[in-house]
Amino acid sequence: MKFKTLTQYLVEQQRLHQAVSPEVRLLIETVSRACKAISHAVSKGALGGVLGSQGTENVQGEIQKKLDVLSNEILLEANEWGGNLAAMASEEMQTIHRIPNHYPKGQNLLLFDPLDGSSNIDVNVSIGTIFSVLQAPPSAAGREITEADFLQPGSRQVAAGYAIYGPQTMLVLTVGNGVMGFTLDREMGSWLLTHENIRVPEQATEFAINMSNQRHWEAPVQRYIDECLAGETGPLGKNYNMRWIASMVADVHRILTRGGVFMYPRDARASGRKGKLRLMYEANPMSFLVEQAGGRAVDGDTRILDIQPDAIHQRVGVVLGSREEVERVQRYHQQG
Repeated sequence: MKFKTLTQYLVEQQRLHQAVSPEVRLLIETVSRACKAISHAVSKGALGGVLGSQGTENVQGEIQKKLDVLSNEILLEANEWGGNLAAMASEEMQTIHRIPNHYPKGQNLLLFDPLDGSSNIDVNVSIGTIFSVLQAPPSAAGREITEADFLQPGSRQVAAGYAIYGPQTMLVLTVGNGVMGFTLDREMGSWLLTHENIRVPEQATEFAINMSNQRHWEAPVQRYIDECLAGETGPLGKNYNMRWIASMVADVHRILTRGGVFMYPRDARASGRKGKLRLMYEANPMSFLVEQAGGRAVDGDTRILDIQPDAIHQRVGVVLGSREEVERVQRYHQQG
């Protein structure tokens, strides 16, 4: 069986559908090459001396793993020189990273979580890289890029995706024309299209949430989970299974594969009142993917892609997945 390569797919999207510009096509190819390098480092594990803590904290106050720092450096170095970008922003960095003056600059902005789920590195659970592409606003022409230029709602993303480093390494991508899955052929070094037009089932019988936080949940979340746990004799009339990997990439990949709902909601704790996941690096790109696959994504009561960011490290509640399940949770929030 002959598979289409990532480059072939992107060229078709550029030529036939005008869904991607030449500049964005080259940018996605560069990101995909960086993800190959990260995949290689992840696969070496203890043999490559990359396990364990770096002994530092990121801007979020979280302990950085060695692979967090290495993955961030790989993405920065790979994307600096290509001429496709004006600036980058990373979950691991305090502020934005402007393209050095000795390199040509483009009109795009790249945001990424270099290694999502890194708390699972040392226990060999699937982790991944999440990325999002925006266009620099017209007002940025002829001046230096600022953080404010990144503060665009997720609906303005021109591309988003993730690489998942698991039993297979996959790249899941949208350029606004559906969701495609590419598997890394390690022998050839190529990303091959293996999952076309991924669609999230409208209904589901699985939910993913950290049950240890139950005592802190808002009432609408508690109501929904109680109804799931009530099973076929409850108001939802069906039995649910719970899944929780604690790696957003892995949880969302499962939802894109077989449906369900992933929830990391706001809660009553001081650290959780606005949510825990990052809007720009996690929630927006994943919401773009899920919506392009026919699902839904809300922060509770509001569509995530409609949120106007006010900071590059802004946090948000996340409920995403199968359309009917997410709309039910949203309805419970709107009802109070």
